[in-house]
Amino acid sequence: MKKEIASWLFIALGVFFFLLMLKLTLPYFSFRYDVDFLLTKQSVLHVTVWRLAFYTHISSSLFVLLFGAFQFSKKLMFRFSKVHRLLGKIYVCLVLFVSAPSGLIMAFYANGGIAAKTSFAIISVLWWYFTFTAYRQILKRNFNKHLAYMFRSYALTLSAITLRTYVLLLPYFIHLHGVQMYTLVAWLSWVPNLIIAEFWIRRTSLRISNFSE
Repeated sequence: MKKEIASWLFIALGVFFFLLMLKLTLPYFSFRYDVDFLLTKQSVLHVTVWRLAFYTHISSSLFVLLFGAFQFSKKLMFRFSKVHRLLGKIYVCLVLFVSAPSGLIMAFYANGGIAAKTSFAIISVLWWYFTFTAYRQILKRNFNKHLAYMFRSYALTLSAITLRTYVLLLPYFIHLHGVQMYTLVAWLSWVPNLIIAEFWIRRTSLRISNFSE
């Protein structure tokens, strides 16, 4: 019962994060250039490849966030395996061919200098690699490694949430120059997520057989 509650809670959080990100993302599709984050990107708004990458990234990442949340329910894995596989394939395709590549393009134009650019480039590459490896492992029917790499992949997917959380909260606790703050947030948005995922994988000896039902 506890595992079932935890599973549905995880899915509920995923849906909540999706709706939250949807609310934050929709204003950008007015295609005005004076909306929130775009106010800090006035120097690159004329670059077509950046604009395409930006709109591609924010729209595709919404569905990556949502579909990924449904991949960790054992009930869905076995009772509704076709749905699980379909959502998994959509997740993998979006990350590999849309979200991670567009994120990598955006990384080269990131605010915060070389340190921030490096952070966003690394997360894009790792996101792609973890997702691709998760897909390869399921083709080999290595279910436990597949699950572990999906955890790593989704931990990086959640960086979209943690980044915005740090942007809102850190200024109340740490007073840094704008570039320094953005660089710190760029790294905090994903490194702790990945550390927590690794700790969880090792602490629980993550296996399909004992995962949430």
